[in-house]
Amino acid sequence: MPSNQRSNCLRFALRLTPKGGRDAIEGWVRAPSGAVMLKARVAAPPEDGKANTALVALLAKTLAVPKSAVTITGGGKVRLKRIEIRGDPDVLSDRIKEIGSGA
Repeated sequence: MPSNQRSNCLRFALRLTPKGGRDAIEGWVRAPSGAVMLKARVAAPPEDGKANTALVALLAKTLAVPKSAVTITGGGKVRLKRIEIRGDPDVLSDRIKEIGSGA
């Protein structure tokens, strides 16, 4: 599912729904373009970076990594984002695959 692995991080695409009523990872989806991405929602609004902060916390908790290991590398102000998580890519890949399927 994750699109890119380096020696010390895992990168993937994510579609975020802010003001989604709850904080949750909804699994992997395939966009009409064919791209595979993780889908998530947070209760926080998109104002002042609140949704991004909630997303970082949600990913950190879900993947059992510190918040400092999670970075939004692209799409800071839009729903489609690029995520980078620092850590052992094999361990992270296993954890992220457990989240769900759908792609």
